[in-house]
Amino acid sequence: METETDKIPHRGHELLNVLARLGGSARNAQIAQVMNVSEETVRRLIKGLAQAGKVERVHGGTYLRGSADTPMYSGALEQNAVEKTQIARAVLDHVIDGMTIFINVGSTTTYVAEQLRDRKSLIVVTNSITSVAALADHNDNRVFMAGGEIQPAERGTFGSATEEFAAQFSYDLVIFGSDAISANQGFLASNPAEASLTRVIIKQSQLALVAADSRKFNRRAPIVACTPDHVSHLITDAPPDPALQLALNDWGVEVHIAHKLSRK
Repeated sequence: METETDKIPHRGHELLNVLARLGGSARNAQIAQVMNVSEETVRRLIKGLAQAGKVERVHGGTYLRGSADTPMYSGALEQNAVEKTQIARAVLDHVIDGMTIFINVGSTTTYVAEQLRDRKSLIVVTNSITSVAALADHNDNRVFMAGGEIQPAERGTFGSATEEFAAQFSYDLVIFGSDAISANQGFLASNPAEASLTRVIIKQSQLALVAADSRKFNRRAPIVACTPDHVSHLITDAPPDPALQLALNDWGVEVHIAHKLSRK
């Protein structure tokens, strides 16, 4: 007797394989990039896969049924999608062809990786599975995945092996997110391993850019990601309040509001 799995077309199985390689979940735009098809084709395939009970749909994305990182995707990546897209487009103003960059794991940096496809001949080092999928084998980019233990819920690698690999490179630009931005402590992280990696790579870079939406302003997180005066640019979607702006000024961080910089 024919099962629901038997009814899935070849392209549907390909999409399931892509999701598995991306750690169990992805934005539909990224699935389309990897499969080299339109987002409309992806949405049509996902509809059939959802009916077959293979995937779950969230706003702008999809995850495998039973995936360990479901909470991450249905939460952070889904929130403030418009603002994160604006921020990601604005980041491109700081990236030129041929740069050597590091981009870390994160919801906003996932959007950034998609936009970086507009650049070519980049040398990209990353600990993010989704960034590798978006940028590898595209526009003459060379992409290096920093080895280490994969944390499925984060869809990336962390630990001493990751840090040792990343420290081999000299970066023109480091792009990372932040779980919280405080006028007292600066740029904060929830994951100690993520903060440790940030401190390693920021020493290897000419410039360090934080891409974070304004919901992160004046929030709390337990780990200081880096000394705030090591950050050169903050790209966000709304102006900081006066106290935070004063602190950023004191640290020498240049603030860019994404909607003023994003290209049409």
